[in-house]
Amino acid sequence: LTLNECYFLSLCEVPDATPEVKEENGVLILTNDNFDSVVTETKHVLVEFYAPWCGHCKALAPEYAKAAAQLKEEGSEVKLGMVDATVETELGTKFKVQGYPTLKFFKNGSPLEYGGGRQAADIVSWLKKKTGPPTVPLENAEAVANFKKDNEVVVIGYFPDSESDGHLSFKKVADEIDDVMFGSIHTAEAAAESDIAENTVTVFKQFDEGRADYDGAVTDGDLLNKFVKENQLRLVTEFTSESAPKIFGGDIQIHNLLFIPKLSQESQDHLTAFTEAAKQFKGKVLFIYIDTDSEENKRVMEFFGLTDADIPDYRIIKMSENMAKFKPDTKELTTEAIAAFTNKVVTGEVQRHLMSAEIPDDWDKNPVTVLVGKNFEQVAYDKKKKVFVEFYAPWCGHCKSLAPTWDKLGEKYSDNADVVIAKMDSTANELSQFEISGFPTLKFFPEVAEGEEQKVLDYDGDRTVEAMAAFIDSNGEKVSGGGDEDLEEVDEEDLDEDMDDSL
Repeated sequence: LTLNECYFLSLCEVPDATPEVKEENGVLILTNDNFDSVVTETKHVLVEFYAPWCGHCKALAPEYAKAAAQLKEEGSEVKLGMVDATVETELGTKFKVQGYPTLKFFKNGSPLEYGGGRQAADIVSWLKKKTGPPTVPLENAEAVANFKKDNEVVVIGYFPDSESDGHLSFKKVADEIDDVMFGSIHTAEAAAESDIAENTVTVFKQFDEGRADYDGAVTDGDLLNKFVKENQLRLVTEFTSESAPKIFGGDIQIHNLLFIPKLSQESQDHLTAFTEAAKQFKGKVLFIYIDTDSEENKRVMEFFGLTDADIPDYRIIKMSENMAKFKPDTKELTTEAIAAFTNKVVTGEVQRHLMSAEIPDDWDKNPVTVLVGKNFEQVAYDKKKKVFVEFYAPWCGHCKSLAPTWDKLGEKYSDNADVVIAKMDSTANELSQFEISGFPTLKFFPEVAEGEEQKVLDYDGDRTVEAMAAFIDSNGEKVSGGGDEDLEEVDEEDLDEDMDDSL
């Protein structure tokens, strides 16, 4: 080196060596220190953000390790990593981790949402689809047989001409669907193993009827995509933490849920009738059964307002319509009854079911009035009074923190007949007038003159007795400060969380 080069190098800092990356059961242990180097230097990495206390994380752990071992055994370059988000909080914040487990797939350092299942086979299948060619070439009958044996669901197309419009359309659809393996056949010998005709597509599955033959135009990608998605799921799926991602991540937004104690003989008869009804709604309604003997599913029952005494029963929910619930007018669980009611929900012939608790005997005896669905309108829409209502959830931490203040507010106006301080449990009571999008939600119904339309005002001021009292006394015109920072959001994912116990 020249003198100048030596001088220049002396001014440069020597970079630190890449932090050590430890492994546990074949899974990389990622931290704030080594995360960036791993995801940028490794082309494909699936990362699980977990919490040590999370039950679903514990259930995922052996499947995740099994997937890592299988990929390593196959010589795959794909790596699996995990981050303890309760320790590596910077990473959890950076990637907006809201619940556990959260899985993200990093491709050349860029994160993508993971959309697969939680079984080892599902994880491996999803990763292969994301990192490999859209379709697997199946060169002979043995390859086809093994392909079907190794995967619970596969889509196989037979195209003698690999450059035909049909095969190009098939590959495009394969690239769009992440959670199913697609295979391409180009020879008659390979096609004969499964009796597949030229330029056709078949879904093979290890359940229900075993296969579904597509009879539409292969070049119609949208129609083929829809056909695959309709036929990749079971007619009836048991709700579990493993099946939840497929249930809630699918395109079908109407779900019919059967609540039964799984192991009883009577339940098996109900499940048979339910399955027969499901055949009539393939692609339109997702049929699901929930084992009510499982403690993990009690929250699901609570979400639908069901108790053990109500079982067996079923409910339908429209996910895309603010999770509108529909309750059959009879407990009859025959195929005919289930199909008839389901059809009415699909065609919009029945109104949504609004849950309501019974009116307590002492609902108006205390400083804070207790509202339920059955008495809400009578109290809240009394134009001669100022009515301030807290919509809460029993499990909400912010609601629990607000409770003493809300009680004091009620005591302040306990002798004022023109003011009502009230509360309503929104997990047990639903309203047609508006949706509650977070807890606690505070709404004020001001006093209005006769003949005027009732107003509903959202309160977003300070949550102190003084600030809220000023708001009430001004009939909703005076607001002090802002309290939106203490709001526990509720959206469609809360159904996932209620049903997947990650709330």
